[in-house]
Amino acid sequence: MRREVTLADISDGRLYDSNDMVKADCQDCKGCCDCCKGMGDTVVLDPYDVVRMAGGLGKTTEQLIAEDLELGVQDGNILPHLKMKAGAEERCTFLNDEGRCSIHSVRPGICRLFPLGRFYEDHSYKYFLQIYECKKTNRTKVKARKWIDTPNTAVYERFIGDWHYFLLDTQEIMERMDDEQLSKNLNLYILRNFYLKPYHEDGDFYEQFYQRLQEAKNMLGYAPM
Repeated sequence: MRREVTLADISDGRLYDSNDMVKADCQDCKGCCDCCKGMGDTVVLDPYDVVRMAGGLGKTTEQLIAEDLELGVQDGNILPHLKMKAGAEERCTFLNDEGRCSIHSVRPGICRLFPLGRFYEDHSYKYFLQIYECKKTNRTKVKARKWIDTPNTAVYERFIGDWHYFLLDTQEIMERMDDEQLSKNLNLYILRNFYLKPYHEDGDFYEQFYQRLQEAKNMLGYAPM
């Protein structure tokens, strides 16, 4: 999701790598769940998020998207995002009555990052610390990769970058399309190919993802990866 702000407006002015120490540890968020309310459609899920959540909840990806998530348009792409319950607080559907995340072990990447964000540049990205978003004042330093808490950090980070820039490329392609139906068909193809089509549990997710990514790029006329 693109944000029309500068790093100086929202961060401590620094960029971090996964091995850097950053003041992001919210001490288990005890007594606070503000970041799980009022998020609207901003917690957008990538394919790995959906696969991880579906496995943790014992559902197919199709069931998860139909029952627990919503689809919305983000920067021209139709993508799934966390559903918020109706009401004044707009609580995340996975936030329990005690104000705790009921899917914490399989929570999405954006939730794992917070209060960190990603700054994309030159077909790569780094992390930054959002200084106004988290109300916790006693945060302590933690290594960024430990905070994100996802196995195979290097492979995961490559996937995040490749997925982000692929979506940017497809957005540009759709903007050049004169036919609205063709643009819609491309969006549906991405949704079906990367989210709804099952990933084999006995296979490596990333291998399957990159196979699908290459197929999509071949279809769109990209040079070989």
